[in-house]
Amino acid sequence: MSDKDFVDTTIRVRYAETDTMGIVHHSNYIVYFEEGRSDFGRATGHPVTELERAGYFLAVTEVNVRYMRPAVYDQIITLRTRLTGVQSRGLSFAYEIRDAENGDLLVTGSTKHICITRDGKAARLPEAWRDWSLD
Repeated sequence: MSDKDFVDTTIRVRYAETDTMGIVHHSNYIVYFEEGRSDFGRATGHPVTELERAGYFLAVTEVNVRYMRPAVYDQIITLRTRLTGVQSRGLSFAYEIRDAENGDLLVTGSTKHICITRDGKAARLPEAWRDWSLD
């Protein structure tokens, strides 16, 4: 895997994302992952809004998160998102969250998604949505 496989998103940790200890609440990392997927889609010409307009949605079926070090209020972090798999009915992504200043690894994670229709039935990804290359 090389740097060109990733789409980077810069995030400044907001006060509302922290707990009483001043660290990012564990649930907010999943929200960051969603932001990374949206940025990845835009960078590859696949904005999620277009998929939804066509009547398809990417439902999350699995989330894995590993916490190494906490992010804190007002810290600038870099979320790195990459596509790890394209199947006929779904996608998989991997994530790294790093301190933007020193590059320390804070969190890693992954998600799996299945393509569904508006009525919640599993569907094949539209053909145009199977090439997510960053060329």
